[in-house]
Amino acid sequence: MNDKRRLIIGLLQLCDLFLIAMVFVLTAAFLAEAKHEISLARFFAMRTRIVNFAIFIVALALCHIAFRLCGLYRSRRLSRRRTEFIDVLEAMTLSSVCFAVLSVSFHIRVITVPFLVLFWAVGTCIVAAVRLVLRLFAAQLRANGKDLRYMLIVGSNHRAAEFAMSIISHPERGYRLLGFVDDPWLGMDAIKPTGLSLVSGYSGLAEYLRRNVVDEVAFYLPFASFYKRSSEVANLCQEHGIIMRFNSDLFGLKTSRWRSEEFGGKQYVATCTGLGDPVPQIVKRGIDIVFAAVALVIVSPILLGIAILVKITSPGPIFFLQERIGLNKRRFRIFKFRTMVPNAEQLMSKFEAQNEAGGPVFKMKNDPRITPIGKFLRRTSIDELPQLLNVLMGDMSLVGPRPLPIRDYEGFNEDWQRRRFSVKPGITCLWQVNGRSSITFEQWMRLDLKYMDEWSLWLDLKILAKTVPAVLRGSGAV
Repeated sequence: MNDKRRLIIGLLQLCDLFLIAMVFVLTAAFLAEAKHEISLARFFAMRTRIVNFAIFIVALALCHIAFRLCGLYRSRRLSRRRTEFIDVLEAMTLSSVCFAVLSVSFHIRVITVPFLVLFWAVGTCIVAAVRLVLRLFAAQLRANGKDLRYMLIVGSNHRAAEFAMSIISHPERGYRLLGFVDDPWLGMDAIKPTGLSLVSGYSGLAEYLRRNVVDEVAFYLPFASFYKRSSEVANLCQEHGIIMRFNSDLFGLKTSRWRSEEFGGKQYVATCTGLGDPVPQIVKRGIDIVFAAVALVIVSPILLGIAILVKITSPGPIFFLQERIGLNKRRFRIFKFRTMVPNAEQLMSKFEAQNEAGGPVFKMKNDPRITPIGKFLRRTSIDELPQLLNVLMGDMSLVGPRPLPIRDYEGFNEDWQRRRFSVKPGITCLWQVNGRSSITFEQWMRLDLKYMDEWSLWLDLKILAKTVPAVLRGSGAV
């Protein structure tokens, strides 16, 4: 990282800390004024105790760490606006969680639930708006020929040409392509649409690098047949201190994401087929724990009433405990209110011929095994509420693909469907808010994979918001 970039990152970090501090103070002042506890003039005239100031500094430090963990100080030249907004959303969510923990630990009265909600909403909007302004300003500078990075592309195939066109179509990213590096071959016509030409063969690349400004080199040689050549070019770039970019799609993997990891003191490139970066997943787990704990307290009278109804309306246990397939095919026992007769699983073989669902799952609208109270519990999804215990135990999440019984899993006949098991199962999901049992099994599986591929904390919040009306409508329930 050069001195100029260090200065820019340092200023950006100071800007973020200032914005967080400003939002904190304004939120506290607004709520104090709204509650008529103190006027704005008196609020800003108050003296702060040293202890409170020290706690506030610790909070800002934690917010700074959250912003770094969410990647907000990495280069954003090639990222989309939407990606940066999602990172800001995750950073502000993690920062709000930090403030909540500090509030509980040090009994800070000003940090209440309304404060956290307002702080999160206002902070997200302000930080995102500032980032957008900075992005637009940087794009304008780059469009005018400032802050440019010069790039060579190694290889002259269709993939190299596609990459070149993606760079050319976004001048605001500040990249200028110097051309392609390759030896003449029959397929070189692929690069004609780019308007760029070969600037060097492999034998002349070292001399070209000595004589020209080159910031980055993008590799698009087929590694299987050109491994030695790629290795030679990579070593040459290393000697010149030039950044190298490799397309992660080495094996034609379309859904796996790649990341660099250290393992035993050595660097490895690992694929990630789950929900991506660990920091947002930590935030997701924190939301699961808080929401599940609060929800269990709120609905405990309902749970008690349902438990009594289940017990007095049909013989058998209150809860139905069944082994399900969880994260990476780990097995766990799911909690549900019993909605069927006690020996329902043993009776299933008698009704297999009447299965109304496609694929390996079993669905039957007028299933005679369902108890009278069970029909109501299934239609309203109240039978699922005990799964909040599974969320607290870590076997499930609030949002994720529905956990399937072992019988259903053993009926899978397509391996692509099994990717859904690379994330924790959830109480609700896209399937739940898009018709439930009224959609086909294959549509269900594709919705699960769509959730995984497009996952973000914001998507989880949208699914949670849509779940309640979907349940109230009883759409697709059996």
